[in-house]
Order: sequence, then structure tokens, then C-alpha cells
Amino acid sequence: MHRSNTTTNHNRPDTLGWVGVGLRHPHYRDALSETHSIDFVEVHAENFFAAGGLSAAILDDITDRYSLSLHATSMGLGSATSINESYLTKLNALIDRVNPTLISDHACFTWGQINGHLVHAGDLLPLEYTPKNLQHLVDNVDRVQQQIGRKILVENVSSYLEFEHANLTETEFLVTLAERSQCGLLVDLNNILVNVHNFSTDDPLHTAKRWLDNIPTHLIGEFHLAGYTSAESPALIIDDHSQAVSDECWALYQYAIRRFGPIATLIEWDNNLPDWQTLLAEANKARQVIEQFATPKKNTRKDTQRA
Repeated sequence: MHRSNTTTNHNRPDTLGWVGVGLRHPHYRDALSETHSIDFVEVHAENFFAAGGLSAAILDDITDRYSLSLHATSMGLGSATSINESYLTKLNALIDRVNPTLISDHACFTWGQINGHLVHAGDLLPLEYTPKNLQHLVDNVDRVQQQIGRKILVENVSSYLEFEHANLTETEFLVTLAERSQCGLLVDLNNILVNVHNFSTDDPLHTAKRWLDNIPTHLIGEFHLAGYTSAESPALIIDDHSQAVSDECWALYQYAIRRFGPIATLIEWDNNLPDWQTLLAEANKARQVIEQFATPKKNTRKDTQRA
């Protein structure tokens, strides 16, 4: 059985070469029907905060078959109001119960106050890249890691607006976060491309590669791959995870694997879901890229763990 019970570390050597998929509700039955040729699955943490019931039972079955990545969407690590204590308590309980291999959230804010009441935005709101917001992010990441007793990965987000007063680049912001908080980075290659398309007139793939060049190799613990949708009016690229991984994203992934090595990789597909076999075929493409382009310094799969 392919399952790891070791604690999380950014760029952990025992996840090198791992390939996984985001596991969504329509695919639960398929995922549990047999152990497939993937190394891990990702679930959204908030969907499993309930201590009992059907969702908890399903998650237990999943963790019996696969290594698990918990991907949170509601921590709001960049929120100036800090993180909701009740949320952290639920997250910590879930981590203790399922002992995930990877834990991640986003470099964004979600919590704020209206008339003195703490409210959640219900979305991943982008941060202005300033020293003040960086400090909020560092403080919150440190608080989370201290509370759960593990390192987490923080993901770059897509955005549809540019701030006027940002005095750090996105990569400076993320690298400084990782260095000061000792977290790792989850680099979403599709999000890089979405932002480049929406905010730059330069060649998107070339610009995205230069983005990656600014990240030290030891900071990355995971890649996300996804597809996007083009909108005609206004002319935007929408990060909706409703398509197969784009050719452009595959090209960027090849470059990333050459530069960073066989980093754990996840296929994200959240809307207009395909059948399970199509999703697995996307994961197999990622594995082929790793096998073709990664420097062969270590074994890229832990076949000895499979049942």
C-alpha cells in the first residue's frame, strides 16, 4: 500500500517524483475501487472538517489507499486580522486524524472585519506586495506552523488586478516569505501563466520561465498544473480549472522539471470534470515529463511502497 506517515517538510526527498491528482466528489468511487498508478491525492481540507459522518468515513478509506495532501482554501494566510482560531482548531484536528504528507494554502487574504465582526470573503483575494503585507503573511504562517507542528507549503495565486503601490515583485515576496517563515512554496504554473497573460504584453512562456528563475531551487515542495479559459470581453485568462492542462503549461512544466528536478506534482481539475481515466492520463503525462527531463540523480518513484 502506498502511504506515508512521515511529517511534512518543504521539498521533502521522499516525495520527489510523486504525481497526484485533485480528488473531487464525483471521483470518490473510482479512486476507491482500486489502487491506481498515482502517488497521492489532494483534497480540500474544509470539506472534511466534520469529525464524523460519511465524509469522515470516505476520507479514512482514501487515506488507507493513498498518501494525502491537504490543500486548504480558507486560512487566509495574508489576512491582517490574523486567522480565525476556530478554523485553526478544526484544521489541526483534521491533520492529527489523517496525518497528511503535504499541507498547503495560498498567499492571499480571506478574513476581514465589517462593523467589528470577523467575516470570510469566500475567495482567494490577492495581496499587494508590500513589506507590511509580507509581515502579516510571515506572522500568520509562523503561527500556523507552530500550532500544527509542521511546515506548510504556500501557493502563488492568480489575480485579475494590479496594485499601484506594490514595491516588491511577486517572486521577491514569496522567496522572502519562505526564508523568514521557513515554509515551502507550492508553485502553481498555471497561475503564473494566467497572470502573465493578463498583465504583460511580453511572450507569456518566456516571462513565466523568468519568474521561475527567480525562485531558489530548495524552496519548492510541489507543483500544480491546470488549464484555463480565455474570455473575450474583457480579454482575460480565467483560472477556472475547467480544462485539461494547456500546451503552454506543459512546456513551462518541462522547463521547471529541468531546473528544479522531480518535484511532487499535482493535476488540478475542478470544473467540467472529466472521467477518472482522463484525469489519470493527465497525471501520466506529468510522470512522463519527470522521467524525460528530470536529472536522474535519485529514484523518482517509491515503488517499494506499493502493495
